[in-house]
Amino acid sequence: MLRNAILRRATAPVVARNMRAVSAVRHYAATPDPNANPITGKTSFGGLSDEDRIFTNVYLKHDYRLKGALKRGDWYKTKEMILKGHEWILQEMKESGLRGRGGAGFPTGLKWSFMNKPLDGRPRYLVINADEGEPGTCKDREILRGDPHKLIEGCVLAGAAMKANAAYIYIRGEFYQEASHLQEAINEAYEAGLIGKNACGSGMDFDVYIHRGAGAYICGEETSLIESIEGKQGKPRLKPPFPADVGLFGCPSTVTNVETVAVAPTILRRGGKWFAGFGRNRNQGTKLFCISGHVNNPCTVEEEMSIPLRELIDKHCGGVRGGWDNLLGIVPGGCSVPILPKKICDDVLMDFDALRDVTSGLGTAAVIVMDKSTDVVRAISRFSKFYRHESCGQCTPCREGTKWLESMMDRFESGNGRPEEIDQIWDLTKQIEGHTICALGDAAAWPVQGLIRHFRPELEARMAEFQRSIESKQATA
Repeated sequence: MLRNAILRRATAPVVARNMRAVSAVRHYAATPDPNANPITGKTSFGGLSDEDRIFTNVYLKHDYRLKGALKRGDWYKTKEMILKGHEWILQEMKESGLRGRGGAGFPTGLKWSFMNKPLDGRPRYLVINADEGEPGTCKDREILRGDPHKLIEGCVLAGAAMKANAAYIYIRGEFYQEASHLQEAINEAYEAGLIGKNACGSGMDFDVYIHRGAGAYICGEETSLIESIEGKQGKPRLKPPFPADVGLFGCPSTVTNVETVAVAPTILRRGGKWFAGFGRNRNQGTKLFCISGHVNNPCTVEEEMSIPLRELIDKHCGGVRGGWDNLLGIVPGGCSVPILPKKICDDVLMDFDALRDVTSGLGTAAVIVMDKSTDVVRAISRFSKFYRHESCGQCTPCREGTKWLESMMDRFESGNGRPEEIDQIWDLTKQIEGHTICALGDAAAWPVQGLIRHFRPELEARMAEFQRSIESKQATA
């Protein structure tokens, strides 16, 4: 019987089998592309139009004060949005698909909802991370300098969503002009009744304060930032408890990035679905990209999420210096993320998931371009020096590991090393990664991992050349 069944299956009409194949193809074709935008169905991205740009004064070509901000649409119907209630604000933010713009990419609506708990008698605080100490990053300072009222209005709306009493904006100490513009905007908002008692006439009391940092990179970490505001050493806290339960001054708090909060008013005015109509699924919205390094026109520009990296550079920066074929590699999200070689940069998209899939990250979207004149080993060695200097020393893997990374990368820069040490430094990065209270240890490890992953032949060739030079000197001695 089994033999007969096999024979019947083998001699089934070819047409029937072909029809099943066609049906399968049709079913596959009807399956939606998981990378397509869930609102518009788009599968190609980029070319953001001017009417869809949120930040229209990035280069300070217009008045940054209240009068200019009102002309650009800021503070329009803010009272009505507040009166719609915190649930409406949270729902719109969730529908927008906005993910944190400070580097971690956590869903914003979900993060804000952690504060949506019954009041327990303690005040609640919104804390804005305007420290921006990531090398290569210069997006938040453009908002502070050119569009400070967008940030302040965003604070009011985010505060309404969280039932917060006040916002503390922690601004990097070196940002003198940015802090001046922001303080001026805060003063104007108080005078106009937009913040303070009965903010915007909504019945909600909401204050905004500035706290100046002192230049420590570690204070960009949310709990370290809270410690700094409280007047303590800027060192990360163990979690739990999380800031949403025990944050600033022991009260429920949410720490969020400047850009994340500054886009909220426009999202709420135009609707979460409007914002979600840009970019790929799970990577929606628009984003400020700051491009530096070996490009013809370095710039900070707002573009659609998921824009191809090459298109971003060619369209807004005039291309790589010497042409695209002169490209060596790109750090796509600030010096904390691994470098990518040209062959990956040819096709990669600028969003969280695409860069994660190629073992890098969007980070702060600070694109650092390196052409073939770059000594890539020296560049990554410089990153290692930075992280060793900025480590707070609280965690042993970071405190000791960053010293070893700096020491070994110093030697690798000149070629003074053995090929087996490349594997040793890789193992060292794995001992640091994931073994610290905060992500500074990971940030120190990843650039070195990226160098080994994509530029190992350069390290080996440099070591071989150094060994030949030693042998040559010994032979002539």
